[in-house]
Amino acid sequence: MNKFEIRNLNLHYGDFHALKNIKLDIGEHRITAFIGPSGCGKSTLLRTLDRMNDLNEDCRIEGKVLLDGEDIYSRKTDVDYLRRKVGMVFQKPSPFPMSVYDNVAYGPRTHGIRKKEKLNEIVEKALRDAAIWDELKDRLTNRATGLSGGQQQRLCIARALAVNPDVILMDEPTSALDPISTAKIEELMIKLKKDYTIITVTHNMQQARRISDKTAFFLSGQVIEYEDTEKLFESPSDKRTAEYISGVFG
Repeated sequence: MNKFEIRNLNLHYGDFHALKNIKLDIGEHRITAFIGPSGCGKSTLLRTLDRMNDLNEDCRIEGKVLLDGEDIYSRKTDVDYLRRKVGMVFQKPSPFPMSVYDNVAYGPRTHGIRKKEKLNEIVEKALRDAAIWDELKDRLTNRATGLSGGQQQRLCIARALAVNPDVILMDEPTSALDPISTAKIEELMIKLKKDYTIITVTHNMQQARRISDKTAFFLSGQVIEYEDTEKLFESPSDKRTAEYISGVFG
């Protein structure tokens, strides 16, 4: 079953045509990876899926982006509700300058949850789901900015999970982390896909191959190839894909 259906999507920043006729079906409970050289449109498409591009006044979008069959760019769409359903984890860990507990409770409080018992339950579940409860359960009142980079990123994942999304978007979530922390995040992503749909941008092709079910290769704002990950890496159908994954350019 498809979670997102993207149809004839074109995106312009002023006169710059950043995304060109994108057509993708993104499956539910899968990890989908976007790969390609810098500036090819990967992160732009990711931000289109939760309407983060709305923040850019020069941005103009044509086409359809359907989430569970509903057009997220319809005038009827509640953008706040959309961003509850579609969480985002950024490249650089970005915990709020507050306690571990308050970082995770921030979203639920914003959505009106005030009871301490309920917040405690949400915080514990989110930290458990992010595989960091055992490390932080005795440090909930500590400032989140004092955690290691890998812990901060898993805390940011917990913060995204706390509002009970359907989809988690990840924009190069391990590029600022050491190999051990990267391995923990990758293991976590594979575990989370049982309950969530995950879409990740990565420059690390080995990572895309390790963790994703499907991979889309982008070049100059276009999707050149979109295929089951193993097939795309083993026998790409487009010469440009083959050249990119073999290191000829990028």
